This record gives sequence, C-alpha cells and structure tokens, in this order.
Amino acid sequence: QVRCVESGGGLVQPGGSLGLSCTTSGLIFSRYAMNWYRQAPGKQREVVAVISNDGSTHYVESVKGRFTISRDNAKNTVYLNMNSLKPEDTAIYYCYYGIRASGSCGQGTQVTVSS
Repeated sequence: QVRCVESGGGLVQPGGSLGLSCTTSGLIFSRYAMNWYRQAPGKQREVVAVISNDGSTHYVESVKGRFTISRDNAKNTVYLNMNSLKPEDTAIYYCYYGIRASGSCGQGTQVTVSS
C-alpha cells in the first residue's frame, strides 16, 4: 500500500513563500513520476506540478515561475517550493505518484494565503 506524508503547509501572507515535502513508502519511488495537486473548496483537483523519474518538470500555467518541484530519490521524497504566493493558491496540497491526480495516498497539507 502506497502511503504519503505531506508537510510544510501553513498560513502565509500574499507574496510569501512555503516549502512542502512529501515522503512516500510502499512504492519504488525512483521509477515513478510524482505530482503535486491541490484541491480548493468547491473546485476540482488541479495538478500544479509534475516531475518525471528522469527529473524533467512540468507546471500548470498559473504557477510557472513561482513554484518549483524537485525530488530526492534517496529519501523517497518530493518537494514543492512555492514563492510569490497568491490568495488563489489557497488549497489542500497533495502529492501522488504518476502524472495525474488519480487518487490520494496521504492527508495533504493545508496552504492558506491571506492577509
């Protein structure tokens, strides 16, 4: 069974920064692309960043230039560094394996951007 532990969320003012981490177990981490997706109240899940197993990255247009996804295969961990945060970034953030938000393996971490 794949399990994920997301952490690093919190309350931040607009323009601020946060760094999220997701540590996984139950899968051969290095073989999988990993993604971060978010879900805001009343909205559908949105994949914001994907990192392939070879390290190439892809971002949704709304976060390009502000978010950076990275991974450490030795630690089975994927990261999301978020800068210049906006109120519309407020959501619960989840990590998942693969390139789609097709499930959840952890509880997520709440990110709230508000003054």
